[in-house]
Amino acid sequence: MELSATQQAILALIAERIEAEGMPPSQTEIARAFGFKGVRAAQYHLEALEAAGAIERIPGRARGIRMLRAPEAPQQQLQLDGDALHLPVLGQVAAGAPIGADGGLQEQVLILDRVLFSPAPDYLLKVKGDSMRDEGIFDGDLIGVHRTSDARSGQIVVARIDDEITVKLLKVGKDRIRLLPRNPDFAPIEVLPDQDFAIEGLYCGLVRPNR
Repeated sequence: MELSATQQAILALIAERIEAEGMPPSQTEIARAFGFKGVRAAQYHLEALEAAGAIERIPGRARGIRMLRAPEAPQQQLQLDGDALHLPVLGQVAAGAPIGADGGLQEQVLILDRVLFSPAPDYLLKVKGDSMRDEGIFDGDLIGVHRTSDARSGQIVVARIDDEITVKLLKVGKDRIRLLPRNPDFAPIEVLPDQDFAIEGLYCGLVRPNR
């Protein structure tokens, strides 16, 4: 049974934690490391790893994971995995005050499992700031962006205001548009009539690099 890119990455994380700390990560730590919304996604991937004979789970223990085989080299697995997305990292996006769209980040391409995102993203942006903290979006995260100019009130969007880019919760009223943070330490952004404003895309999930 072949493993997905995400399952290979989880297996690598388990091996890394056992080597570094003498114990495997908990399901909560796995969910946090991969940006899953809850532990159920982590459980699903652990069940798949066990079914594939890569790990053994010990009932009744919070960190009851035993490695049965080493993770494959990443390039070997990525060539086999038909569910992989090749996503360019195009720059940075502010979860705080908007920052320049050029962001200063050199373009790179990451290969990720499409199960991490809904809908499938067109590219990744690196988050700077923590104004979207309560949505589980933190400084340094890579967020997937589905390129579209259409969005509904209540969706998390990547928006451009006067050539600056930010990620916020969109609220559309009868006579105004607001971009709301998900952290009470930050103030909403009200889009003024004379500003150049556009929706660049929809937020559709994230990955959290090891750091």
